[in-house]
Amino acid sequence: MLITQNLGRLALAAVACAAVLSAGLGQARDDAASRPIALLAAIEGPIGPAATRHVEKVVEEAAARRAEVLILRLNTPGGLADAMREIISEILTSPVPVVGYVAPPGAHASSAGTYILYATHIAAMAPGTNLGAATPIPIGGLPGAPPAGEKRPKNAAEDGDDKDANGDDPGLSERLRSLAPSEAMNAKATNDAVAFIRSLAEMHGRNADWAEKAVREAASLSSARALQEGVIDLVAEDVAELLEAIDGRTVSLAGEERVLATAGLSVETVEMDPITRLLAVISNPNVALILMMIGIYGIIFEFWNPGSIGPGMVGAICLTLGLYALNQLPLDYAGLALVGLGVAFMVAESFTPTFGVFGISGLVAFVIGATMLVETDVPEYQISWWVIGVMAALSAAMLVLVLGYTLRAYRRPAVSGPARMVGAEVPVLDWSGREGHVWAESERWQARSDRELTAGTTARVRAVDGLILVVDPAAGTGRENGEGGL
Repeated sequence: MLITQNLGRLALAAVACAAVLSAGLGQARDDAASRPIALLAAIEGPIGPAATRHVEKVVEEAAARRAEVLILRLNTPGGLADAMREIISEILTSPVPVVGYVAPPGAHASSAGTYILYATHIAAMAPGTNLGAATPIPIGGLPGAPPAGEKRPKNAAEDGDDKDANGDDPGLSERLRSLAPSEAMNAKATNDAVAFIRSLAEMHGRNADWAEKAVREAASLSSARALQEGVIDLVAEDVAELLEAIDGRTVSLAGEERVLATAGLSVETVEMDPITRLLAVISNPNVALILMMIGIYGIIFEFWNPGSIGPGMVGAICLTLGLYALNQLPLDYAGLALVGLGVAFMVAESFTPTFGVFGISGLVAFVIGATMLVETDVPEYQISWWVIGVMAALSAAMLVLVLGYTLRAYRRPAVSGPARMVGAEVPVLDWSGREGHVWAESERWQARSDRELTAGTTARVRAVDGLILVVDPAAGTGRENGEGGL
């Protein structure tokens, strides 16, 4: 009895200890979850679909974890305009304050990176970094525009005194009408970019005039000069110093003022997930084009050798990835149509030999389409001439292989059907006048000839007429040599 009571007490004590420990661990988890943190995400390399997806995921995580701030560490040469605008939209609608930080030393936020930095609630840079060159067209600017750094000559239409009460320039539309169509499109793109970056600058109280200069003249600034010009809010050596510097600052978030409490926050880095990393690789148009071509040729090989399975599976996967990647890029649909038409012609040449008509036409269409496939001036998202050349060379080699195979097939004698007996030598079984019987393919065939034959001699099959073989005397027989027979 005493033993049973002691065991009962021990069991109750164990349950109580477990409950205390569980409560303690739960409280620790709750404390860790409620403790404010700062999330850090890097935007490195060209701005594209992968960067957009990464920012979307990070903003969602920051909101879910109620982070105090989200730091976007920028080091980018620029990128696609559509991707940039999606990132800026995520920043402007983020429920968590976003800090743009150009780092580490030696980094830059050029072109699209400048717009993103202007969109953040707090803009910061590390020493030894720079930003600017935000022109949406090649650095030379508009055709006929003065080089970067030179002042524009003023005339009656450009003088600020000629602007109307709304601040609009009445001479602008006239100047646009005087430009060539391509120049007018560039001017419209530039004016749209200027309006966009000025609105971002005015939203956060930053230097809008320099922002316009960065767009129109491709101007750039170092971190120290950017701080002096009011382009950024502060310069910080590292993330810890950045958090100390922005502690107590007030930012406007969804129309409300929020005071930041960032001193001493723990910083967690959010890395790209595997899908985003894969997208970062395949969204390179060169990789996308290569994947698409591997997919097409894999499917062609599968049709050539039904049941091999491997080429078809690899081809289907690569083709799907290539098309998905191209769908993320700003495509020129005329170029895409030419690439598709070229591939279709080359496939048709493989299955319906036209002795190069489809193949050569498809190769030309493919090369022209590949050069105009991606519609952007961003160098990082243009298809390399080397890739186009290699793909064209491989396609040409495939075309030569197909043509050679076709020619050999046409020259090869038939191996099935009655036609396979043409040219064969057969023994004559019996003969009367111009008709008789011969032994061919282990069967007795009726035969006819323009010349008289003799039983026991050999004849050569010249043609097959239904169930009758048309034969001639074989070389070296007596009748062919004019002899009287055996």
